[in-house]
Amino acid sequence: MQEATSVNEAERLAALALYQVLDTPPEFAFDAVTELAAEICGCPVALISLVDEHRQWMKSKYGLPADFTECPREITVCSHTICSNDLIYVPDLTVHERYKDLPVVTQEPHLRFYCGMPLINREGYALGTLCVVGFEPRELRPSQREAVRRLAQQAMALLELRRQLLERNALLNELAQAKASAEEARDQSDRLLRNILPEPVADELQQYGKVEPRFHEATTILFADFKKFTLLTETLDPARLLNQLDQNFGRFDEIAADNRLETIKTIGDAYLCAGGLPMPNRTHPIDACLAALQMQTYIRSANRQREKLRLASWELRIGINSGPAIAGIVGHRRFTYDIWGNAVNVAQRLEEACEPGRINISASTFHHVSRLFEAEARGSVSVKHIGAIDMYFLNRIRPEFSADAEGCIPNAEFWRASGTG
Repeated sequence: MQEATSVNEAERLAALALYQVLDTPPEFAFDAVTELAAEICGCPVALISLVDEHRQWMKSKYGLPADFTECPREITVCSHTICSNDLIYVPDLTVHERYKDLPVVTQEPHLRFYCGMPLINREGYALGTLCVVGFEPRELRPSQREAVRRLAQQAMALLELRRQLLERNALLNELAQAKASAEEARDQSDRLLRNILPEPVADELQQYGKVEPRFHEATTILFADFKKFTLLTETLDPARLLNQLDQNFGRFDEIAADNRLETIKTIGDAYLCAGGLPMPNRTHPIDACLAALQMQTYIRSANRQREKLRLASWELRIGINSGPAIAGIVGHRRFTYDIWGNAVNVAQRLEEACEPGRINISASTFHHVSRLFEAEARGSVSVKHIGAIDMYFLNRIRPEFSADAEGCIPNAEFWRASGTG
């Protein structure tokens, strides 16, 4: 006999796969249906079967051994039932022209009676059957046949419930993944925001959607740039030059953070950072001076390597000034934390009036740090747009407060003398 196949077999198999039920363990709800079907019909065997491409697999079986879970599709009556949309009722299989030659009839187990209803899902595909079978011819009353129909509907309802749970779980997984993706995106946004803004400022922006400009009565501004940088741009490959500048500024960022300074911005080859903001502290003049010494030490070390390669040296100039400043955020699409005020302008002029490889500090900064650092007076120097300013070259930490020969690293006595240790 030719194997029975529905006209939309590919779609039916795809629909069956949605339920993810094949080869799953027995379940009480399905077993209760087959037991009730066998009892109502007075049959020794009742099955809930799913028919896939090559086999009939039994989700529930009443009256069969536990290890008997499937059989080849082509030998079964159920493979014909799924091609129907209603009950198949055969009192005696041996005299029915379609079924009498099936192996399950002519050979073991020698079935004689069959009554089965296709399990039709909400899209109209027959996934399998609920059937009762016997080994003797049998007649069923109309009420018994109707009971088989109703129990098949109940079995299909259990399968639909399973599918709904799978779909719900898939949706929950999608939602969880979407939530995780959203949280990752938010965390990435937070990290990016904290990379460009000081943490307290970023927190205020996230909480209130804006940041109020603030006047800081006591800050110290560090302004640094490289002399003759324009000449370097004309002689070096741009990518190589920018990579070297990025390395320098990356190290400056680390030094600033180590010394409680906030990096404000870079403008070309200029680098601006400040202490005492956004959170006030008493050590900002000291912090800026320590950072400046460490920046110059780093550049000197880099220049020694450049000399070996016959490369031009970096000529770093640093200006430091202490005074009041206003800080806040500018921009709407691209936030920038910036500072304004005469103290900033003076720091820039101090840098411009500095010699390469040195640190030029104002009198206001000098008076805060003179007992801890060695500095040499330069006298009053006239600068553009401001006039004469008293300036000092910052040389090093005083030897008694230094943990290294160069006078860049403070010892424990340094912090005790500063009043913060």
